[in-house]
Amino acid sequence: MEQIVVGVGECAISGAPEQVLATYGLGSCIALAVYDPVRRVGGLAHYMLPDSAIDSGQRRGQPCAFADIAIPLLLQLATRQGADLRRLRAFAAGGASMAGAAPAFEIGKRNYEALLRELGRAGVPLEGEAVGGAISRNLRLVIGTGRVRIWESGERHAEYAKD
Repeated sequence: MEQIVVGVGECAISGAPEQVLATYGLGSCIALAVYDPVRRVGGLAHYMLPDSAIDSGQRRGQPCAFADIAIPLLLQLATRQGADLRRLRAFAAGGASMAGAAPAFEIGKRNYEALLRELGRAGVPLEGEAVGGAISRNLRLVIGTGRVRIWESGERHAEYAKD
């Protein structure tokens, strides 16, 4: 299997069954994986902030760093590859409140709220999640099967299959 690592502020789409989209070290950031089980097209976005209005300079260089750009873009790219929004399955990980972060900012919580808002606008349900808390997470999407694995530091994990 060929693994494509999606870094912070990045987004990737694939329809190649031998590919795996993965991202690691999710703290307050959120990774959103989407998958169309009929077309076998999947995508992954890893964003770090809820709203692009806070920094127009970074928006130009790394637009997928922001939920309000990354999520619509991910959905648009998936549909361009043949996915149907009505069939998309969505899974999310991250949104933690990390040690040392200023509680007043609540970036993880705000990232999660942005996720729900953007998916709601698109009419795409969130079928699985591992968000919040104070722990780092990782996420993998296997394009050939639609299997999503979300795991935390240590052994705890959630796995979703397209049954």
